[in-house]
Parts: sequence; structure tokens; C-alpha cells
Amino acid sequence: MSTLQAAKLFDRTTPPHIITLILLASVGALSITVFLPSLPNMTRYFDTDYRLMQLSVAAYLLVNGILHIVIGPLSDRFGRRPVTIWSILLFLAATLGCIVAPTVELFLAFRMAQAVIVTGIVLSRAIVRDMVPQSEAASKIGYVTMGMALVPMIAPVIGGYLDEIAGWKASFALLFAMGLLILTFVVFDQGETALSRSSSFRQQFRDYPELFSSRRFWGYVAISGSASGLFFAYLGAAPLIGTVHYELVPSRLGFYFGLTAFGYMLGNFLSGRYSIRLGINRMILLGAVFLVIAPVGALGAEFLNIAHPLGFFLFTIIMGIGNGIILPNATSGMLSVRPHLAGTASGVGGAIAIGTGAGVSALAGALLSEEASPMPLILIMLACVLLCLAVTFYVLIVEKSLSSDD
Repeated sequence: MSTLQAAKLFDRTTPPHIITLILLASVGALSITVFLPSLPNMTRYFDTDYRLMQLSVAAYLLVNGILHIVIGPLSDRFGRRPVTIWSILLFLAATLGCIVAPTVELFLAFRMAQAVIVTGIVLSRAIVRDMVPQSEAASKIGYVTMGMALVPMIAPVIGGYLDEIAGWKASFALLFAMGLLILTFVVFDQGETALSRSSSFRQQFRDYPELFSSRRFWGYVAISGSASGLFFAYLGAAPLIGTVHYELVPSRLGFYFGLTAFGYMLGNFLSGRYSIRLGINRMILLGAVFLVIAPVGALGAEFLNIAHPLGFFLFTIIMGIGNGIILPNATSGMLSVRPHLAGTASGVGGAIAIGTGAGVSALAGALLSEEASPMPLILIMLACVLLCLAVTFYVLIVEKSLSSDD
């Protein structure tokens, strides 16, 4: 039985229970998706332009990516537990700021500060890698992110209804309540797993060339980045497409977002079930094939002039499946290249992936027309999936050619 399986709930002498890891990862995912159906109404509330309001996604992801670089090394140096607790406290303060912000500029500032909760996603993966080997890590990360996907699957639906009942601020009140809940679990359940600490930040920086010299590391980072770019472009542009082009109310828009998250959960299940049997590289290739189907199908629906929202959103389920397969396995690959630098690898790799997602999300928002046609977004998604597929083949080639010490 693995150390992770031996964890006991609310016992700080053991590693955190998988329930705590799921909740820890879920808060970060929740903070990205729960308010998305409210973006058009938030634009009207602050009397601003949608392109500026959309920065609540793109700018959040940018800061999220930067923090990835900091959080990994901090947790390698000081431990997973203290870094997690301080991050949640800062998230709670930033969430209150979002609720009371009188202007869009202050709201965006607090919204960017909310990105500190990315600690939960980064360290939940690093904690898994602390406790189990590579093949099992991909499976365990898949199960953690499958559980994590349950929350963002229903979050847009809940956020849409909360918006209609109590306004957009209700979604941020929900985020605050979830922050308090996970703080309780972390304080009473999360035992320390980073037992081998870096002696100093200088030592960590000296170790960077060892990590960065691996072609496999950069291959997995590029796979994760292209898949994330696809997903975050969708998150940034789909609210306006749904509201303007398909004339969906917030609750209905939340339902269609939930379809994507359902696909992601299914992909996570497949990853958890088959990664040990097939290996991470074969699973990544399978996920890339699913990703290609999504924009190609949506493009076909556009050429056939299908007016129903499912002509676009149905194919995002397939996109979710592909991402749900790719991301746990690519993450496991990144973290396993140099296991003693798992926290740093999770941080640096995640920073590049999220930074790519932020850039592509901003691009998608900037290219949308007043009619909010899905076509610019579909073309961006197609470019991302073709890049992901090309890099996947590169990793397969590198895997065969590398010596055993890489």
C-alpha cells in the first residue's frame, strides 16, 4: 500500500488525505469558472468594456503563471504545509477585496491577487509526486483532478443561478466560504510531505540547469502549455459567445460550461484508470487525438450553419476529455524527470503552461467581434491542438532516442 493510500483524514502525522488534496485543487479551479456566466453582467455593473472585464480571466492567469514559479521553490525550501496555509489566508483577503471593490480597476487588482490560490493546484500535484513513483503518480493525479473537476463542472451552473438570484457578488461569497472550508482541512489534516528540503534558494537555482537540460521536461511543458492554451482561450471567449451569439441567460450558459467540465472529469477518470497500464506517453497521444476532434467538429458545425448552441458546446465535451487525459500525464512527466525537484518542476512547468493560457485567452478576447462569432475562437483552438499533437510526437521520438540517464 502506498504512503498516500495510508493517509488518515485529520491526522497531521500522515500525508494529507486524498479528500484534502481534491479540495485543495478544487478551490483554484472554482475561482476560475464560478463567475464566468456573470462576466457580461459584471461588465454592465462596472460600466466598462467586455475586453477589460475579460482581463479578470486573462490577468488572473498571468499572475497565476508567475506565482507558479515562486510557489514551487518556496515549497521545496520551506515545506508544502506552511506555504499552503499562508496562500489560503491571502486568497481569503483578496476575495473580500473583490466583493467590496468600487471600481473595475480595484476589482481587477484584487482579482489578480486571488491567483495566489494556485498554490492548491501546484502543491496537490507535488504532494502526490512526493509520495508515489511516476507511473502511479499519473494515475493518482488523474484521480485528484477528476475529483477536482466535479466542482468546476457544477460551479458555472451554480454561479449562473447565484447571479440571477443575488447578483455577481454571490459567486465571490461562495469562493470565500470555500476558502474557509479548505483552510480548515489543511490546518487539521495536511501533514508535511517535503521531507527532503533544499538547503537554500541559491542551491535551488544551482539545480535549475539539471532540470532545464532535459528535453523531456520541455516537451511535457510544451504539451501542457498548448493544451492549457486551448482550454483557457475557451474560458475567456465562450461567455461572450454564449451571451451574445447564442443569447443564453447566465444559468443556461453555466449549464453548457458544465458540459465541458463533465468531459474533463471523464478524461481524468480514463487517465486514472489506464495511465499505469498504457504509460504516460501513450495516454498523452490519445488525449491529443481527442483534442483534434473538438475544433474540427466545431468548425464543421459553423460551415453547416448550425444555430443551436450544441453545435459549438457539444464539441467542448470532447475538448474536456482530451485535456482530462493530457494534463495529469504531462504533469506527471514534468515532475518525474527530476523527482527531487518536483516542487520546482511543478511551479516552472505550470507557470509556462498557465502563462501560455493567459496569452491565448487574451488573444481570443481581443479577436472577438461585436457579433461574437465562434469562428476566431475555433481557429485559435485548432492551432493549439495541432501544436499539441506535433509536440507529442516530438516527445515520443525523444523518449526513444534518449540515454537512460535523462
